[in-house]
Amino acid sequence: MDQTTPRGILHVVNSLDYGGLERVVADLAIEQRARGHDVRVFSICETAGFRDGLEAAGVPVLVAGKRSTLDLRVLRMLRRATAGAQVVHSHNFVPNYYAATALLGLRGKRLVNTCHNMGTRLDNRRLRLLYRWSLARTARVAMVGEQVRRRFVDDGTVSDARAVTVLNGIPVQRFGHDERARMAARERLGIPASVPLIGCVGRLVALKHHRLLIASVPALAVAQPDLRVVLVGDGPEETALRAQAASLGVADRILFTGARDDVSTLLPAFDVFALPSRTEGLSIALLEACAAGVAVVASAVGGNPEIVRDGDTGRLFPDDDGDAFRAVLLALLADAGERRRLGDAARAWVAAHASVEAMATRYERLYGDALAG
Repeated sequence: MDQTTPRGILHVVNSLDYGGLERVVADLAIEQRARGHDVRVFSICETAGFRDGLEAAGVPVLVAGKRSTLDLRVLRMLRRATAGAQVVHSHNFVPNYYAATALLGLRGKRLVNTCHNMGTRLDNRRLRLLYRWSLARTARVAMVGEQVRRRFVDDGTVSDARAVTVLNGIPVQRFGHDERARMAARERLGIPASVPLIGCVGRLVALKHHRLLIASVPALAVAQPDLRVVLVGDGPEETALRAQAASLGVADRILFTGARDDVSTLLPAFDVFALPSRTEGLSIALLEACAAGVAVVASAVGGNPEIVRDGDTGRLFPDDDGDAFRAVLLALLADAGERRRLGDAARAWVAAHASVEAMATRYERLYGDALAG
């Protein structure tokens, strides 16, 4: 390897619990190991989720078990963990200021950061100041979509010279999209093959806006009397969402699966994938639905329009516009041919632009730029 090719890579994450960011890091680390890199993952907090899959693929996972806001014990562990790594790759905000602090005084290493979302957490003044401090010690900053890049560059958080867009990627071959995969997924969920089914995958948090989907169910059920909705994920909003469904008289139509590690096998069950989020970076759940050949309906926020070209690879609707959301869902539920056309186009786009292989290649170039600079 030449001087611009890292001999060792250390990924730093807050945790490896199930989520889109964590899925990206796990897939990227596994692909990098397959390419011959010495790659490890450092989790600041106690973690489970993707840890077993990483270790089974031969990627060591170091777990620090953070106990306080700025845990000196974690910083010491992280500093030791950087031994042998030329590139320390942090993911989002807390991991970047932890990594920047741990690297103080160490030579021959470059810190690279990825922003995985639109930065709503940076409304917290303390976090914003710590992140900005750490960016002064960061060689390159990757943004998972062009909208994310524009947000951080335009407000002066990151300089244009150090910011680059690197689209998230997924292992496209993992996702089946034929009738056999659909039937197996329906059986897994316990839902008959003939039932119209809308699915959503994501943490049950307010910004994902599951409330809009549940609020739409009564009207959708008038046109589709057998309609069911599947919500895959867990989170603090679950109790409130169940209560909302009960108050609308649609609790029996909505299946809460909790967090799952078999999302790729569930997606083919969906007739339509709905993502009504109020904000997104570049949604892994949306990419995975596209890879499974499912027709998608997404809010026109953040990086969603970079994946979904309205009428081509899916359908978009204005943020929080319930009438537009319901109209698009109704149209797709009634038109199997249109669902198939959109799903096929979305799968082809992901294969060409957002595979894990393409993402790993882009990061190799980014690491090279950081080391050369």
